[in-house]
Amino acid sequence: MYHTSNSIIPNQEFSFIMGLTLAGLLLLAYLLGSIPFGFLIVKFTTHGDVRQVGSGSTGATNVTRSAGLKAGLLTYLLDVAKGVAAVWLAGTGSGQNLHAMGAAGALCILGHMYPVFLGFRGGKGVATGVGVFLMLAPLATGGALLVWVLLFAITRTVSLGSIVATALLPVLIWVLDGMVNHVPHPLVTAKCLWAAGIGLLIVAKHHENIRRLLSGTESTFRKQTEEK
Repeated sequence: MYHTSNSIIPNQEFSFIMGLTLAGLLLLAYLLGSIPFGFLIVKFTTHGDVRQVGSGSTGATNVTRSAGLKAGLLTYLLDVAKGVAAVWLAGTGSGQNLHAMGAAGALCILGHMYPVFLGFRGGKGVATGVGVFLMLAPLATGGALLVWVLLFAITRTVSLGSIVATALLPVLIWVLDGMVNHVPHPLVTAKCLWAAGIGLLIVAKHHENIRRLLSGTESTFRKQTEEK
């Protein structure tokens, strides 16, 4: 994990060149997020369009439905890598500044959700969000992944685990970074705010899943196995 700062450009006088550098890094983060790995993997393996299957998402869950588990796992890993890369590049270019890294992470996730290369129709941002917060708060992200695994094992419902784990991430950051790792309070607060803001984007993107969960019609991997 990076050592982070609360200032925009730590320990340096802000300049026009630094501003251009930061703007370029943020644009790059969005473009990284826009790389549609799920769409490309399904296109190359089945010659189909993952957007015409299931939920229409380009994320790992829908890729698994369309092209199988191996394709889904590869999509997941590559989508995580997008988030890692965006935050790493922003940290390297900004002196490991938390706000630059958080902004890059948010833009990478927005790129995944609304990719310029696919007419702004992409995934839901969960895997890319995992990559972002593995860089910003790895211990809390590990806790959120454990929550996802437990809920999926019980319910076999990907979306429920994703929504709950995303919603719990700010709390896990507050507890694990603040109370266990004793990260300085301003940094913990900033991380929680980034996690809450990005989490709202991800949960909002799951609005159709939430409606199906409330009505009891959400797809589960148990149901799909039984249907086969």
